[in-house]
This record gives sequence, C-alpha cells and structure tokens, in this order.
Amino acid sequence: MIQSTLSSRAAVRKLQAQQVPLGKPRSEIYQPRRDKSMKSAHKLSLIVAAVVCALALTAHAGDSKKEKDQNQIRKMAQDTLQALYKAEPRTKAAVKNAAGYAVFSDMGVKILLAGSGHGKGITINNKSKDETFMQMLEIQAGLGMGVEKFRVVFLFDTENGFDSFVNSGWEFGAQSTAAAKNGDKGGAMSGAVSVSDGVWMYQLTDKGLAADISATGTKYYKDDDLN
Repeated sequence: MIQSTLSSRAAVRKLQAQQVPLGKPRSEIYQPRRDKSMKSAHKLSLIVAAVVCALALTAHAGDSKKEKDQNQIRKMAQDTLQALYKAEPRTKAAVKNAAGYAVFSDMGVKILLAGSGHGKGITINNKSKDETFMQMLEIQAGLGMGVEKFRVVFLFDTENGFDSFVNSGWEFGAQSTAAAKNGDKGGAMSGAVSVSDGVWMYQLTDKGLAADISATGTKYYKDDDLN
C-alpha cells in the first residue's frame, strides 16, 4: 500500500510539471519555437525578394539594350533619308508617297578571296506607321582588302510588295550591277533602280548617291531579337 501511494504521488508531480505554471501565458512557454519559425520565414522572404530583384534587373538590362539598339537604327534611318534628300531632293516626295520604305546600313569587309557584310535596318509602313526591324547579310567574293560602307533605301509602290518584303524577306543572287535611272515617274525616282515590279532601290556611299548599284548575294530578313 505504501508503494502504491508513492507511485501515485510521483504521477501527480509528473503531471504538474507538464502543466502550464499558474499566471504565465502559454504563448510565453512556446516562445522559443515560435521565434525560430519566424526567423526561418523571414530568411525565406529575403531569399525570394533577392531572386525577384535579380530577375527584374536582368530583364531591365535586356530591355535597355534592345531599346538602345532600336533607337540607333531609327537614327541611322533618319540620317540616311536626310542624306538621300540632300543628294536627290525629289526622293523626299517619292518616300512620302510610297506604300512603305526600308532603310539599311552595312559595313562590308572584304578579306582576300571572300568576305561578308552584316547590317541592320528598319521598314516603315507609311499608312499604319508600323515599324519592323530587319537584318541584312551580304556574301562577297573577290580578291582584295578593304572596307566599303554603304546604305540602302527601298521604296515600295504597293502594300503587297512591302508586306512580302517584311514577312518573307528578300534575297539577291550572285553579283549584279545596274545603272541608276530616272524611272517611269517623270524623274521622281531619279537615282533609283527597279529591282522588282514596284520595288525601287537607292544606294548611298560616303560620296553620295551611287550611280551604279550592286547587290552581291544579299539577304534581308526580320530581326527576331529586336521585334
């Protein structure tokens, strides 16, 4: 019986030890565990915020470069058109009245037996004012060293011709040279070459409007990175 009493008293003491002390809130008893959970959540939130900021900065840097490249091409196009108008004033009306136009700039480098040139450009639909950024790739062949810088302006009489150029691209075959002429519009297309039905081409060099226009295995296509 004594043994039973001792066991009962031990059980009571154990139960009392597990109970919340009188006058002390339960929240204070479990405070250490809650603080640990809060710290873990805070660390997690900081990590998530850092990742979001890094992704935002990367996206902003990409957008900034894209916008910078676009603005450089727009400026090149405006400078080229001004040079064209200065060389042949009648071209200003021709550009305005066209269904659309395209402007490209290229730096071609010839090295020994082969060379290549790469440039960028932009097309403008005169009716909708929509712009499309494009690329130009030129494959040259010939002996010699040198650098040839030139700019090209295309005018399109019809919207179908313009849309075909933008959406399907354009490609010239082997070396071809044509003399610039006045065209069939009373001199409005002076200095241009008809490269296709309803498509006219001007070529500008550092010396002005080129009398002989050449297209050397040149391909024009959309720039997926800038559109």
